[in-house]
Amino acid sequence: MRTRVPLLFSGFHDYEAHRPGLGEQENEAQELPATLLPASFITGSYDRTCKLWDTASGEELNTLEGHRNVVYAIAFNNPYGDKIATGSFDKTCKLWSVETGQCYHTFRGHRAEIVCLSFNPQSTLVATGSMDTTAKLWDIQNGEEVFTLTGHSAEIISLSFNTSGDRIITGSFDHTVIVWDADTGRKVHTLIGHCAEISSALFNWDCSLILTGSMDKTCMLWDATNGKCMATLTGHEDEILDSCFDYTGKLIATASADGTARIFSAATRKCIAKLEGHEGDISKISFNPQGNRLLTGSSDKTARIWDAQTGQCLQVLEGHTDEIFSCAFNYTGNIVITGSKDNTCRIWR
Repeated sequence: MRTRVPLLFSGFHDYEAHRPGLGEQENEAQELPATLLPASFITGSYDRTCKLWDTASGEELNTLEGHRNVVYAIAFNNPYGDKIATGSFDKTCKLWSVETGQCYHTFRGHRAEIVCLSFNPQSTLVATGSMDTTAKLWDIQNGEEVFTLTGHSAEIISLSFNTSGDRIITGSFDHTVIVWDADTGRKVHTLIGHCAEISSALFNWDCSLILTGSMDKTCMLWDATNGKCMATLTGHEDEILDSCFDYTGKLIATASADGTARIFSAATRKCIAKLEGHEGDISKISFNPQGNRLLTGSSDKTARIWDAQTGQCLQVLEGHTDEIFSCAFNYTGNIVITGSKDNTCRIWR
């Protein structure tokens, strides 16, 4: 086992400027780009703040202050984009106004660090996952706790709603993923099959499939309606650190500590491309909105853009001086943001 803290979310920091091909920019702080709107993105930091940035200019728009420890998990309430949720090692989650920076609510109740969170699609609930082995659902309007999801025997490090908002999945260091009814807080299915910690868990777009990645070097594909395993995706020689669907759910991408990424067909479950070139762990992978490009971030200090059909490397984003642990496309796919342990975040155009 490599770590007891999910690689997907470490700390994040500033950003910097030069223009090799896809272009960049720079700032000063200690943050982590995790969520993007068309015109802005947010970063959470070890300096206990969350900052809102203008994507076009790279200028800081607002600083959200109030947490007493690391701000580790952050999210916009997409597609509305008028609220921000921040989860912290201080065991609280806060809800903020994007426009004014006002803190609407502080959600208290977890007994350990909050390491993942998500809004439901209707923007009526915030879900938080904690090292205390529980997840909680919170009412955005009144700030009250709605449900506590109890059933895992170890830390929860991943959670997400499906696109209709009636189901939520939680992934845990106890090797399992649980599907919950978001309307009742009841357990629907427990997905048992991995033999090591879960690193990622998510639904595809039409909510029919669940993809789980694990430190056991495999991903598993599950039927979301009955909780049965449909396929095990193998081939990696080390831990799976991240995984994702494309926006149609036809392709699956996996990123591994073996320094490679793979693309699988969701229909045939066969590997259709192997992405080779990184010289270190790949901790983050994502498709662009069009589904024809993949973005990877690595401990080798680079991010790479790949052709999603052929697996060919199209561009190497170089300039960071330490491990890249977060990266993402914007909603139109023409901007990439990377965050590194070198205390900078870069905007590439």
